[in-house]
Amino acid sequence: MSIGEGRDGARRTAETVARRSYGKLVAFLAARTRDVAAAEDALSEAFAAALVSWTIHGCPANPEAWLMTVARRKIIDSMRRRLNSEAATGELELLAEEISAAAADAEIPDRRLALMFACAHPAIEAAIHAPLMLQVVLRVSAEAIASAFLTSPAAMGKRLVRAKEKIRQAGIPFRVPEREELRERLPTVLDAIYAAFTDGWTDAAGTDTERRELTQEALFLARLVADLLPEEPEALGLLALMLHAEARRDARRTIDGEFVPLAEQNSALWNERMIAEAEMLLRRASTMGLLGRYQLEAALQSAHVYRFRTGHSNWKDVVRLYDALLALTSSPVVAINRALAIAELHGVQAALSSMPDLANDTRLAEYQPYWAARAELLARSKSNEKARRAYAMAIGLERDPAVRRFLQRRQSALVP
Repeated sequence: MSIGEGRDGARRTAETVARRSYGKLVAFLAARTRDVAAAEDALSEAFAAALVSWTIHGCPANPEAWLMTVARRKIIDSMRRRLNSEAATGELELLAEEISAAAADAEIPDRRLALMFACAHPAIEAAIHAPLMLQVVLRVSAEAIASAFLTSPAAMGKRLVRAKEKIRQAGIPFRVPEREELRERLPTVLDAIYAAFTDGWTDAAGTDTERRELTQEALFLARLVADLLPEEPEALGLLALMLHAEARRDARRTIDGEFVPLAEQNSALWNERMIAEAEMLLRRASTMGLLGRYQLEAALQSAHVYRFRTGHSNWKDVVRLYDALLALTSSPVVAINRALAIAELHGVQAALSSMPDLANDTRLAEYQPYWAARAELLARSKSNEKARRAYAMAIGLERDPAVRRFLQRRQSALVP
Protein backbone atom coordinates (compact mmCIF):
# COMPACT_ATOMS: atom_id res chain seq x y z
CA MET A 1 0.00 0.00 0.00
CA SER A 2 1.34 3.45 -0.94
CA ILE A 3 1.78 6.32 1.50
CA GLY A 4 -1.06 8.13 -0.27
CA GLU A 5 -3.41 5.20 0.18
CA GLY A 6 -2.41 4.87 3.83
CA ARG A 7 -3.02 8.55 4.44
CA ASP A 8 -6.44 8.38 2.75
CA GLY A 9 -7.38 5.41 4.94
CA ALA A 10 -6.18 7.17 8.06
CA ARG A 11 -8.14 10.27 7.14
CA ARG A 12 -11.32 8.28 6.53
CA THR A 13 -10.99 6.54 9.90
CA ALA A 14 -10.28 9.83 11.70
CA GLU A 15 -13.28 11.46 10.04
CA THR A 16 -15.52 8.55 10.97
CA VAL A 17 -14.43 8.67 14.62
CA ALA A 18 -14.81 12.44 14.64
CA ARG A 19 -18.40 12.23 13.43
CA ARG A 20 -19.29 9.48 15.88
CA SER A 21 -17.36 10.51 18.99
CA TYR A 22 -16.50 14.22 18.87
CA GLY A 23 -19.11 15.38 21.37
CA LYS A 24 -18.42 12.43 23.65
CA LEU A 25 -14.69 13.23 23.75
CA VAL A 26 -15.20 16.99 24.24
CA ALA A 27 -17.67 16.33 27.06
CA PHE A 28 -15.27 14.01 28.86
CA LEU A 29 -12.16 16.16 28.42
CA ALA A 30 -13.89 19.37 29.51
CA ALA A 31 -15.93 17.93 32.39
CA ARG A 32 -13.43 18.89 35.12
CA THR A 33 -11.68 21.91 33.59
CA ARG A 34 -14.87 23.48 32.11
CA ASP A 35 -12.55 24.63 29.30
CA VAL A 36 -14.51 23.59 26.21
CA ALA A 37 -12.27 25.53 23.82
CA ALA A 38 -9.15 23.81 25.21
CA ALA A 39 -10.81 20.40 24.80
CA GLU A 40 -11.71 21.24 21.19
CA ASP A 41 -8.16 22.46 20.48
CA ALA A 42 -6.66 19.33 22.03
CA LEU A 43 -8.92 17.13 19.92
CA SER A 44 -8.00 19.02 16.75
CA GLU A 45 -4.32 18.39 17.51
CA ALA A 46 -5.08 14.75 18.28
CA PHE A 47 -6.82 14.31 14.93
CA ALA A 48 -3.84 15.88 13.16
CA ALA A 49 -1.49 13.51 15.02
CA ALA A 50 -3.71 10.58 14.09
CA LEU A 51 -3.32 11.27 10.37
CA VAL A 52 0.46 10.98 10.72
CA SER A 53 0.60 8.04 13.13
CA TRP A 54 -2.15 5.99 11.52
CA THR A 55 -0.65 6.50 8.05
CA ILE A 56 2.68 5.05 9.22
CA HIS A 57 1.61 2.45 11.79
CA GLY A 58 -1.95 1.69 10.76
CA CYS A 59 -5.14 2.46 12.66
CA PRO A 60 -5.30 1.28 16.30
CA ALA A 61 -7.84 -1.27 17.49
CA ASN A 62 -9.66 1.44 19.47
CA PRO A 63 -9.23 4.75 17.63
CA GLU A 64 -11.56 6.59 20.03
CA ALA A 65 -9.39 5.66 23.03
CA TRP A 66 -6.23 6.55 21.06
CA LEU A 67 -7.58 10.02 20.31
CA MET A 68 -8.69 10.54 23.89
CA THR A 69 -5.27 9.58 25.23
CA VAL A 70 -3.45 11.97 22.87
CA ALA A 71 -5.92 14.77 23.51
CA ARG A 72 -5.58 14.23 27.27
CA ARG A 73 -1.81 14.69 27.08
CA LYS A 74 -2.17 17.82 24.99
CA ILE A 75 -4.78 19.42 27.24
CA ILE A 76 -2.70 18.69 30.36
CA ASP A 77 0.46 20.04 28.72
CA SER A 78 -1.42 23.17 27.71
CA MET A 79 -2.73 23.69 31.23
CA ARG A 80 0.70 23.06 32.75
CA ARG A 81 2.18 25.81 30.59
CA ARG A 82 -0.46 28.26 31.82
CA LEU A 83 -0.50 27.29 35.49
CA ASN A 84 2.33 26.88 37.98
CA SER A 85 0.76 27.09 41.46
CA GLU A 86 0.75 24.14 43.88
CA ALA A 87 -3.06 24.01 43.78
CA ALA A 88 -3.01 23.96 39.99
CA THR A 89 -0.48 21.14 40.04
CA GLY A 90 -2.74 19.09 42.29
CA GLU A 91 -5.69 19.76 40.01
CA LEU A 92 -3.68 18.64 36.98
CA GLU A 93 -2.62 15.44 38.71
CA LEU A 94 -6.21 14.65 39.63
CA LEU A 95 -7.33 15.35 36.07
CA ALA A 96 -4.61 13.11 34.66
CA GLU A 97 -5.58 10.29 37.04
CA GLU A 98 -9.28 10.55 36.12
CA ILE A 99 -8.68 10.53 32.39
CA SER A 100 -6.08 7.77 32.63
CA ALA A 101 -8.53 5.63 34.61
CA ALA A 102 -11.17 6.19 31.96
CA ALA A 103 -8.72 5.32 29.21
CA ALA A 104 -8.20 1.94 30.82
CA ASP A 105 -11.93 1.20 30.59
CA ALA A 106 -13.48 -0.37 27.51
CA GLU A 107 -15.87 2.58 27.14
CA ILE A 108 -15.32 6.29 27.68
CA PRO A 109 -18.10 7.69 29.92
CA ASP A 110 -20.80 9.43 27.87
CA ARG A 111 -21.32 12.90 29.35
CA ARG A 112 -22.84 14.57 26.31
CA LEU A 113 -26.18 15.24 27.95
CA ALA A 114 -24.44 16.88 30.93
CA LEU A 115 -22.46 19.01 28.46
CA MET A 116 -25.68 20.08 26.75
CA PHE A 117 -27.15 21.25 30.03
CA ALA A 118 -23.92 23.14 30.78
CA CYS A 119 -24.37 24.92 27.46
CA ALA A 120 -27.96 25.74 28.45
CA HIS A 121 -26.95 27.18 31.83
CA PRO A 122 -28.78 30.41 32.84
CA ALA A 123 -25.45 32.23 33.13
CA ILE A 124 -25.02 31.95 29.36
CA GLU A 125 -26.91 34.23 26.98
CA ALA A 126 -30.16 32.45 26.09
CA ALA A 127 -29.89 33.16 22.37
CA ILE A 128 -26.58 31.26 22.13
CA HIS A 129 -27.66 28.11 24.01
CA ALA A 130 -28.74 26.14 20.95
CA PRO A 131 -25.86 27.26 18.66
CA LEU A 132 -23.34 26.41 21.39
CA MET A 133 -24.76 22.92 21.89
CA LEU A 134 -24.80 22.31 18.16
CA GLN A 135 -21.10 23.09 17.89
CA VAL A 136 -19.56 21.56 21.01
CA VAL A 137 -21.72 18.44 21.27
CA LEU A 138 -22.71 17.74 17.67
CA ARG A 139 -19.80 19.39 15.82
CA VAL A 140 -21.92 21.55 13.54
CA SER A 141 -19.75 24.22 11.94
CA ALA A 142 -20.14 27.91 12.78
CA GLU A 143 -21.03 28.55 9.13
CA ALA A 144 -23.91 26.04 9.17
CA ILE A 145 -25.15 27.35 12.52
CA ALA A 146 -25.03 30.95 11.27
CA SER A 147 -27.12 30.01 8.24
CA ALA A 148 -29.72 28.26 10.40
CA PHE A 149 -29.96 31.22 12.78
CA LEU A 150 -29.97 33.91 10.09
CA THR A 151 -26.73 35.64 11.03
CA SER A 152 -23.20 35.98 9.65
CA PRO A 153 -20.53 33.31 10.30
CA ALA A 154 -18.18 35.93 11.78
CA ALA A 155 -20.78 37.18 14.26
CA MET A 156 -21.78 33.64 15.23
CA GLY A 157 -18.15 32.62 15.67
CA LYS A 158 -17.50 35.49 18.09
CA ARG A 159 -20.60 34.68 20.13
CA LEU A 160 -19.59 31.02 20.38
CA VAL A 161 -16.09 31.95 21.59
CA ARG A 162 -17.55 34.25 24.26
CA ALA A 163 -19.97 31.54 25.44
CA LYS A 164 -17.20 28.95 25.81
CA GLU A 165 -15.12 31.44 27.77
CA LYS A 166 -18.12 32.07 30.04
CA ILE A 167 -18.35 28.35 30.85
CA ARG A 168 -14.66 28.32 31.82
CA GLN A 169 -14.60 31.55 33.82
CA ALA A 170 -17.85 30.88 35.69
CA GLY A 171 -16.92 27.26 36.39
CA ILE A 172 -20.30 26.09 35.11
CA PRO A 173 -20.72 22.47 36.23
CA PHE A 174 -21.07 19.61 33.79
CA ARG A 175 -23.99 17.79 35.36
CA VAL A 176 -27.58 16.89 34.64
CA PRO A 177 -29.66 19.23 36.83
CA GLU A 178 -32.13 18.08 39.46
CA ARG A 179 -35.56 17.30 38.08
CA GLU A 180 -37.32 20.64 38.68
CA GLU A 181 -34.42 22.74 37.38
CA LEU A 182 -33.94 20.32 34.52
CA ARG A 183 -37.49 20.80 33.32
CA GLU A 184 -37.03 24.57 33.28
CA ARG A 185 -33.99 24.22 31.04
CA LEU A 186 -35.19 21.31 28.94
CA PRO A 187 -36.82 23.36 26.13
CA THR A 188 -33.47 24.81 25.04
CA VAL A 189 -31.88 21.36 24.96
CA LEU A 190 -34.77 19.99 22.89
CA ASP A 191 -34.51 22.94 20.49
CA ALA A 192 -30.80 22.28 19.94
CA ILE A 193 -31.37 18.57 19.30
CA TYR A 194 -34.09 19.34 16.78
CA ALA A 195 -31.99 21.98 15.02
CA ALA A 196 -29.20 19.43 14.60
CA PHE A 197 -31.68 16.85 13.31
CA THR A 198 -33.16 19.18 10.71
CA ASP A 199 -29.69 20.20 9.53
CA GLY A 200 -28.87 16.54 8.91
CA TRP A 201 -32.30 15.67 7.50
CA THR A 202 -31.96 18.19 4.67
CA ASP A 203 -29.77 15.58 2.97
CA ALA A 204 -32.79 13.42 2.20
CA ALA A 205 -30.92 11.14 -0.19
CA GLY A 206 -28.46 10.19 2.55
CA THR A 207 -25.48 10.70 0.25
CA ASP A 208 -23.74 13.16 2.59
CA THR A 209 -22.29 10.90 5.27
CA GLU A 210 -21.61 13.73 7.71
CA ARG A 211 -25.20 14.98 7.56
CA ARG A 212 -26.59 11.46 7.89
CA GLU A 213 -24.40 10.91 10.95
CA LEU A 214 -25.67 14.20 12.39
CA THR A 215 -29.26 12.97 12.04
CA GLN A 216 -28.45 9.72 13.81
CA GLU A 217 -26.56 11.58 16.55
CA ALA A 218 -29.55 13.86 17.12
CA LEU A 219 -31.88 10.85 17.28
CA PHE A 220 -29.57 9.26 19.84
CA LEU A 221 -29.65 12.38 22.00
CA ALA A 222 -33.44 12.63 21.69
CA ARG A 223 -33.74 9.03 22.90
CA LEU A 224 -31.34 9.79 25.74
CA VAL A 225 -33.47 12.70 26.94
CA ALA A 226 -36.68 10.66 26.58
CA ASP A 227 -35.12 7.85 28.63
CA LEU A 228 -33.95 10.29 31.27
CA LEU A 229 -37.35 11.99 31.53
CA PRO A 230 -39.92 9.32 30.64
CA GLU A 231 -42.66 11.43 32.22
CA GLU A 232 -41.76 14.62 30.31
CA PRO A 233 -44.25 14.80 27.39
CA GLU A 234 -42.24 17.26 25.29
CA ALA A 235 -39.20 14.95 25.29
CA LEU A 236 -41.48 12.18 24.01
CA GLY A 237 -43.05 14.57 21.52
CA LEU A 238 -39.68 15.57 20.08
CA LEU A 239 -38.61 11.97 19.59
CA ALA A 240 -41.99 11.17 17.97
CA LEU A 241 -41.62 14.11 15.60
CA MET A 242 -38.09 13.10 14.58
CA LEU A 243 -39.11 9.48 14.02
CA HIS A 244 -42.04 10.52 11.82
CA ALA A 245 -39.71 12.65 9.71
CA GLU A 246 -36.97 10.02 9.49
CA ALA A 247 -39.56 7.37 8.56
CA ARG A 248 -40.19 9.18 5.26
CA ARG A 249 -36.55 9.58 4.25
CA ASP A 250 -36.58 6.87 1.56
CA ALA A 251 -39.74 8.28 -0.03
CA ARG A 252 -38.37 11.80 -0.44
CA ARG A 253 -36.23 10.90 -3.46
CA THR A 254 -36.84 8.88 -6.60
CA ILE A 255 -34.40 6.16 -7.61
CA ASP A 256 -32.71 8.84 -9.75
CA GLY A 257 -32.37 11.19 -6.79
CA GLU A 258 -35.18 13.59 -7.73
CA PHE A 259 -37.12 15.33 -4.96
CA VAL A 260 -40.63 14.07 -4.12
CA PRO A 261 -42.94 16.35 -2.06
CA LEU A 262 -45.05 14.83 0.69
CA ALA A 263 -48.29 14.90 -1.32
CA GLU A 264 -46.69 12.76 -4.05
CA GLN A 265 -44.75 10.28 -1.92
CA ASN A 266 -45.27 6.52 -2.07
CA SER A 267 -46.30 5.73 1.51
CA ALA A 268 -45.28 2.10 0.98
CA LEU A 269 -41.70 3.35 1.25
CA TRP A 270 -42.25 4.82 4.71
CA ASN A 271 -40.62 3.03 7.64
CA GLU A 272 -43.51 1.39 9.48
CA ARG A 273 -41.43 0.52 12.54
CA MET A 274 -40.46 4.15 13.10
CA ILE A 275 -44.05 5.33 12.55
CA ALA A 276 -45.37 2.78 15.05
CA GLU A 277 -42.83 3.91 17.65
CA ALA A 278 -43.70 7.56 17.02
CA GLU A 279 -47.41 6.86 17.47
CA MET A 280 -46.74 4.98 20.71
CA LEU A 281 -44.72 7.92 22.05
CA LEU A 282 -47.48 10.36 21.14
CA ARG A 283 -50.07 8.25 22.93
CA ARG A 284 -47.89 8.19 26.05
CA ALA A 285 -47.35 11.94 25.91
CA SER A 286 -51.08 12.61 25.49
CA THR A 287 -51.83 10.98 28.86
CA MET A 288 -49.61 13.45 30.74
CA GLY A 289 -51.84 16.50 30.48
CA LEU A 290 -49.23 19.03 29.35
CA LEU A 291 -49.35 20.02 25.69
CA GLY A 292 -46.33 21.60 23.98
CA ARG A 293 -44.78 22.53 20.66
CA TYR A 294 -43.16 19.21 19.82
CA GLN A 295 -46.24 17.18 20.64
CA LEU A 296 -48.29 19.41 18.30
CA GLU A 297 -45.72 19.10 15.51
CA ALA A 298 -45.62 15.33 15.94
CA ALA A 299 -49.43 15.25 15.93
CA LEU A 300 -49.38 17.07 12.59
CA GLN A 301 -47.09 14.39 11.17
CA SER A 302 -49.42 11.74 12.57
CA ALA A 303 -52.36 13.45 10.84
CA HIS A 304 -50.56 13.24 7.49
CA VAL A 305 -49.97 9.53 8.05
CA TYR A 306 -53.66 9.02 8.84
CA ARG A 307 -54.76 10.82 5.66
CA PHE A 308 -52.44 8.76 3.48
CA ARG A 309 -53.44 5.47 5.07
CA THR A 310 -57.20 6.00 5.12
CA GLY A 311 -57.79 8.33 2.21
CA HIS A 312 -60.00 10.44 4.48
CA SER A 313 -59.59 14.22 4.34
CA ASN A 314 -58.61 15.58 7.74
CA TRP A 315 -57.55 19.10 6.78
CA LYS A 316 -59.90 20.60 9.36
CA ASP A 317 -57.99 18.79 12.10
CA VAL A 318 -54.68 19.81 10.54
CA VAL A 319 -55.64 23.49 10.52
CA ARG A 320 -56.76 23.22 14.16
CA LEU A 321 -53.38 21.78 15.09
CA TYR A 322 -51.62 24.60 13.23
CA ASP A 323 -53.87 27.14 15.01
CA ALA A 324 -52.77 25.74 18.37
CA LEU A 325 -49.11 25.66 17.32
CA LEU A 326 -49.24 29.23 16.00
CA ALA A 327 -50.85 30.45 19.23
CA LEU A 328 -48.07 28.75 21.18
CA THR A 329 -45.07 29.83 19.08
CA SER A 330 -46.10 32.89 16.97
CA SER A 331 -43.69 31.46 14.39
CA PRO A 332 -43.84 32.73 10.78
CA VAL A 333 -42.66 29.27 9.71
CA VAL A 334 -45.77 27.76 11.32
CA ALA A 335 -47.88 30.45 9.65
CA ILE A 336 -46.52 29.44 6.23
CA ASN A 337 -47.38 25.77 6.74
CA ARG A 338 -50.77 26.73 8.16
CA ALA A 339 -51.50 28.71 4.98
CA LEU A 340 -50.81 25.65 2.84
CA ALA A 341 -53.25 23.64 4.97
CA ILE A 342 -55.87 26.42 4.72
CA ALA A 343 -55.60 26.20 0.93
CA GLU A 344 -56.84 22.61 1.13
CA LEU A 345 -59.72 23.53 3.44
CA HIS A 346 -60.84 27.03 2.43
CA GLY A 347 -59.19 27.69 -0.93
CA VAL A 348 -56.17 29.51 -2.33
CA GLN A 349 -57.30 33.09 -1.72
CA ALA A 350 -57.88 32.40 1.96
CA ALA A 351 -54.44 30.80 2.08
CA LEU A 352 -52.73 33.78 0.44
CA SER A 353 -54.45 36.13 2.88
CA SER A 354 -53.14 34.10 5.81
CA MET A 355 -49.51 34.08 4.65
CA PRO A 356 -47.16 36.10 6.90
CA ASP A 357 -46.34 39.62 5.65
CA LEU A 358 -42.77 40.38 4.58
CA ALA A 359 -43.15 43.85 6.03
CA ASN A 360 -43.63 42.36 9.50
CA ASP A 361 -40.60 40.04 9.32
CA THR A 362 -37.93 41.01 6.81
CA ARG A 363 -36.05 37.73 7.47
CA LEU A 364 -38.65 35.98 5.34
CA ALA A 365 -37.15 37.64 2.26
CA GLU A 366 -34.24 35.18 2.57
CA TYR A 367 -36.33 32.20 3.70
CA GLN A 368 -36.72 29.72 0.83
CA PRO A 369 -39.86 27.90 2.09
CA TYR A 370 -41.74 31.23 2.19
CA TRP A 371 -41.14 31.81 -1.53
CA ALA A 372 -41.79 28.18 -2.46
CA ALA A 373 -45.13 28.19 -0.60
CA ARG A 374 -46.10 31.56 -2.06
CA ALA A 375 -45.21 30.39 -5.57
CA GLU A 376 -47.36 27.28 -5.21
CA LEU A 377 -50.36 29.25 -3.97
CA LEU A 378 -50.00 31.90 -6.68
CA ALA A 379 -49.73 29.20 -9.35
CA ARG A 380 -52.92 27.57 -8.06
CA SER A 381 -54.67 30.95 -8.22
CA LYS A 382 -53.56 31.36 -11.88
CA SER A 383 -51.43 34.41 -11.01
CA ASN A 384 -48.71 32.99 -13.21
CA GLU A 385 -46.42 36.02 -13.54
CA LYS A 386 -46.32 36.54 -9.77
CA ALA A 387 -45.86 32.80 -9.31
CA ARG A 388 -42.96 32.82 -11.76
CA ARG A 389 -41.20 35.55 -9.79
CA ALA A 390 -41.80 33.76 -6.50
CA TYR A 391 -40.42 30.52 -7.95
CA ALA A 392 -37.33 32.43 -9.13
CA MET A 393 -36.74 33.62 -5.56
CA ALA A 394 -37.23 30.11 -4.16
CA ILE A 395 -34.89 28.59 -6.75
CA GLY A 396 -32.20 31.18 -6.03
CA LEU A 397 -32.34 30.51 -2.28
CA GLU A 398 -32.46 26.70 -2.48
CA ARG A 399 -29.17 24.84 -1.87
CA ASP A 400 -30.37 21.32 -2.70
CA PRO A 401 -29.91 20.67 -6.46
CA ALA A 402 -32.79 18.16 -6.54
CA VAL A 403 -35.21 20.61 -4.93
CA ARG A 404 -34.02 23.34 -7.31
CA ARG A 405 -34.81 21.09 -10.28
CA PHE A 406 -38.25 20.32 -8.81
CA LEU A 407 -39.01 24.05 -8.46
CA GLN A 408 -37.68 24.76 -11.95
CA ARG A 409 -40.04 22.15 -13.38
CA ARG A 410 -42.95 23.76 -11.54
CA GLN A 411 -41.93 27.16 -12.83
CA SER A 412 -41.56 25.89 -16.40
CA ALA A 413 -45.06 24.38 -16.27
CA LEU A 414 -46.62 27.83 -15.78
CA VAL A 415 -48.50 29.08 -18.84
CA PRO A 416 -46.85 32.25 -20.21
